[in-house]
Amino acid sequence: MKAAVLDDRKLERRIVTPEGIPLRIEVARAGDRAGGFLLDLLIQFLAIGILMLLVGMVAGFDEWGGAFALLIAFLIRTFYFTWFEMRWQGRTPGKRAAGTRVMDAAGGPLRSEAVIVRNLMRELEFWIPLVFLLFRDQVWPDAPPWAGTLFSIWAFVFLLMPLFNRNRLRAGDMVAGTIVVLAPKAVLLPDLSAAAATDAAHTFTEEQLSIYGIFELQVLEDVLRRTDPARRDAFEAVSKQIRKKIRWEGEVKTERFLRDFYAALRARLERKMLLGKRKKDKFAKG
Repeated sequence: MKAAVLDDRKLERRIVTPEGIPLRIEVARAGDRAGGFLLDLLIQFLAIGILMLLVGMVAGFDEWGGAFALLIAFLIRTFYFTWFEMRWQGRTPGKRAAGTRVMDAAGGPLRSEAVIVRNLMRELEFWIPLVFLLFRDQVWPDAPPWAGTLFSIWAFVFLLMPLFNRNRLRAGDMVAGTIVVLAPKAVLLPDLSAAAATDAAHTFTEEQLSIYGIFELQVLEDVLRRTDPARRDAFEAVSKQIRKKIRWEGEVKTERFLRDFYAALRARLERKMLLGKRKKDKFAKG
């Protein structure tokens, strides 16, 4: 991952996506991650408690009822994070409340296998030591005295790991190649354009910008970088094609129009990628 610290205090980073687009992110602080995780745990425990109560009311806590209740608890504990992060582009209810989300550390799409791996690692990081410390007599009745100390150290090492690396990664992130970042707040496109280029002469609507994707952005960048004698003809041809595609009316200064469109399109694609949405080209949805 190509990354450089922009501001250590704010934990800002710049990464370059596989498509070659620079993307600025802000790493989630330890407090953000802890708050979201505790809320997710609370939701899990409430869901398990309610479902177990329903099972007890319907089937009773005999041998089969108890086994079914334990199965429900296992499924919720194991697949809660995985299901939400796959469905909600790297977010869970807790992460949404904390304003964070999981993304690929190299700026690529968040792969399902990475989500599965990072959450399976939580068993090793959190649940195994916690279950032993809470249910020591049931899990290991003859455990030696040093076992409690060992599992306590185990839990604290994994718990504090995000505090001792620059990108606040836990072990699951390191193995899966993911990173937890602050999710950007939704900003209207004109505001983004004003922040990126205060002297922009053209303003584009969301509908106009949604026509193109990453591939077309790269093509436009290549055109704008041209220095050969035919660059003016290329500018005119590309500008004409874009204006026809987005139904732009009125006269324009060709190069200025292309640069303004490039800045606005790139800002939109960066915002979408931070929210977990990627539009590869004009044929893709989104």
